[in-house]
Parts: sequence; C-alpha cells; structure tokens
Amino acid sequence: MSLDFSMSNISGLNSTEKRAAVSLALVFGLRMLGLFMIMPVFAIYGQSLEGYSPMWVGIAIGAYGLTQALLQIPMGMLSDKFGRKPIILIGLVIFCIGSLVAAYSESVVGVTIGRAIQGMGAIASTVLALAADVTRDEQRPKVMATIGMCIGLSFAVSLILGPVLVDSIGLAGLFNLTAALALAGMLVVLFIAPNAVSKAPKGDTRAAPELIAAMLKDGQLLRLDVGIFVLHLVITSVFVVLPLMLLNLDFATSDHWQLYFPTLMLSFFLMVPLIIIGAKNESMKQMYRLSLLLLAGALVMMYFLQDSFVGLFVAVIVFFTAFNYLEASLPSLIAKFAPAGKKGTAMGIYSSSQFFGAFWGGILGGVCYQYFGLSGVFITSTVLVLLWWVYTAGMVNPQVLKTYTLDANADDHDSAETMAQHLMALEGVKEAVVIFDDKAAYLKVDAKVFDMSKARTVLLAGTN
Repeated sequence: MSLDFSMSNISGLNSTEKRAAVSLALVFGLRMLGLFMIMPVFAIYGQSLEGYSPMWVGIAIGAYGLTQALLQIPMGMLSDKFGRKPIILIGLVIFCIGSLVAAYSESVVGVTIGRAIQGMGAIASTVLALAADVTRDEQRPKVMATIGMCIGLSFAVSLILGPVLVDSIGLAGLFNLTAALALAGMLVVLFIAPNAVSKAPKGDTRAAPELIAAMLKDGQLLRLDVGIFVLHLVITSVFVVLPLMLLNLDFATSDHWQLYFPTLMLSFFLMVPLIIIGAKNESMKQMYRLSLLLLAGALVMMYFLQDSFVGLFVAVIVFFTAFNYLEASLPSLIAKFAPAGKKGTAMGIYSSSQFFGAFWGGILGGVCYQYFGLSGVFITSTVLVLLWWVYTAGMVNPQVLKTYTLDANADDHDSAETMAQHLMALEGVKEAVVIFDDKAAYLKVDAKVFDMSKARTVLLAGTN
C-alpha cells in the first residue's frame, strides 16, 4: 500500500465525493422525511384507529426507535460482509414494507407494527459507511456535514408537509407517500450513488462490537450518549401532545405549519450565536449547559402558556433553538472526545442511544398524557432535562485537536506498536493508534505545533 501525500488529496470534493454527498443525503432525507411526517399529525388522526389511546399514540410514534437502535450496528456489520449498496437496498425495501403495513392497518396496534418494521430497515450506519468508503479523509467532514444538514432539513420540511398533506390524503396516504419516498431512495442508490471503490479504515467509520463496553466506561462519551437519549425522548414526548394543544387553540391541523415553519426558521438563526460563542471562546460546555436550561425553560413555558398562541409560539422558538443547537453540537462533541481509531464505535453507541430515546419518549409521553395529562408530560420532561443538566457538571471543554487517518503499512502487531510509539514521540501528537489489520494510523494532534512531515517520515520508515 502506497502512502499518497500529494496535494490532490486535500483539494475540494472530486466528482465521486460530490455524487456521494448529494445522493446519500437524498437517501437519508427521503427516508427521514417519511418517518418524521407522522409526528405532528398522528396524535390527531390516529384517533380514528381501532384501539386508540394516548399511550398507544406514543408507542406508535416511537416504535421505529426500538428496532432502529437494536439493528443499527448489526446492519453495519452485514454491510461489511455483503457490501454497502445491497444492505441499503434491503433496508429501504423493509422500510417500504413497514410503511405499507401501517398504511393499510385499521388499528393503532397495526400501525405500531408497521412503524417497528420501518425501523428494521436500519441503514443509517451503512449509509455513513458508504460515504466514508468513497471519500478521502480530508474531505469526509464536508460529505458528512451535507448529510447532517439534509437530515435537519427533512425534519423541518416534515413538520410542514405532514399537517398540510394529511387533510387531503389522510393518515394512510402519508404512509403510502412514505413508501413511495423509500422507492425513490432505492432509485437514487441504484443509479446515482457511487459504488464503494475503496474501504475506509473501519475504526473511525464503523462500530466494533468488542469495543462497546470500553466506550460505555468513558465518562465524557457517556454524558453525550445520555444527552442524545434524553433529547430525543423529550422531543418525541412533546409531539405526543403539542398537536393536541394547537387544536385546543382552535388551530386547524392544516394550519399547524404556520407555527412550525417560522419557529424552525427563527430557531436556526438564533442557535448560530451559541455555536459561534462556543467555538470562538472554547466554551462549548458552557453553551451546552445553557442550551439545556433553555430547553427546560421552553418546556415550562409550553405548559403554562398553552392557552396563548403567542406564548406557545415563543416557547416553541426557544425549544427548537435549544434542540437544534444540541442536535448539531452533540455529534461534534462525540468526534472530539472519541479516542483515536474508535470514533466509529463511539458514533454507533451514540446513534443507538438516539433511537432508544425516541422509543422511550413515545412510551413515556403516551403514558404520562393518558394518566396524568399535559402536566405529566411536561413535568417529567423538564425533570429529565434538569437531571441531564446536573449530569453535565463533570463535563470538560474538549481540547481543540485535529484528527488524521493515514495509511500505515505495518505488517504485524509489534511493528504497529513500534510505529505508534514513534508517532507519540512527535511534538503535538496527543493520541496515536496504528492498527495493522486496517493498515491505518489514527492521530489526534495539536495542529499548532504538529509537523506532518515528521509523521510522514515515521510512516514511510515503516514501509521499508
């Protein structure tokens, strides 16, 4: 394996990387759009289903999260063995089947089963692995950021489209549309997405089951895993009751977008100062904890101002500002705290925690609303956010480090260990891991003092 340090490796996205960014963002977006469109309308239109109860509404909304969480890592492992595209296509077929099951079910239990089947098409980790396979290390963050932005955009669009479309096509129509979006995603995979022509080193892109226990013992990472769990638990719980609150204000379902659209747009602008201040002053912890207080405050405002449209409007703006900031910053923090060569595993646990949060949020929101009313949902959610805030007291500001993944032609364990020791001796290197199975060196460095030419010398010496 040659070591290519040419300038072409650090230029802009090449044609394959551009295709990967656009096509895989589309696959993610189409799939998530279908999942999210149900959230703002199911509590209302699910009332026509046999066996309806607030508890079952919550279970149905969150059911996909359980199967997503359980199958995310196994599906990624299957893609290692059978290839990325076949597993992505199988996942989209399963997602399509689940959508049709939900569409033609006349009971809330049937819809719940359909939603659970949707979640069984757990392809998020496989799509990201394909993106990693066809992108260079220097350009990979741009592609991943494009995919992340598309997920955020699909969430925003779904909150607008769901209420607008449901009046004309009904709940079954939304699920049928979701199935059609899955088919569109399959066409994108078949005809637009690039084939994997190389394999990215697995340590930074895919989860290794044997490392999961060690990652769960890392206090900083665990705080973030708990955080994304609570964040998605809370937002799922809120959407069990928020559509009903708008109805109580004589706000027709088809008009709910008039609340969601402006509040989401304003929240995107309002979260920018939090991101800038956190990055510029290296105070991500402080901004992170502030956003949790904003989230808790928004939940309290939603409850006490539920009889005022203006009050609810302001509360939702604050809620989405905090939510969007946390949703954007948590993955970044995972990447910063993850040990060198173990980011794939850290992100796998993080993703599973996110989906588990959606599942338990649906159950908790439904149960609390059925037995304790709105107060049960908002009190429980607020308490959980405040406990999360307390738990973050032990968090530290991440050190600003740059990550490199480089080719390393180590032949065995001993040569890999020797190479890692030589890399660690270089100025500015904070972590160095060389894995001979992956033929890769993972470095975390202080870019201000790190000299890449010296690292090249070590890596080139290892090839002799």
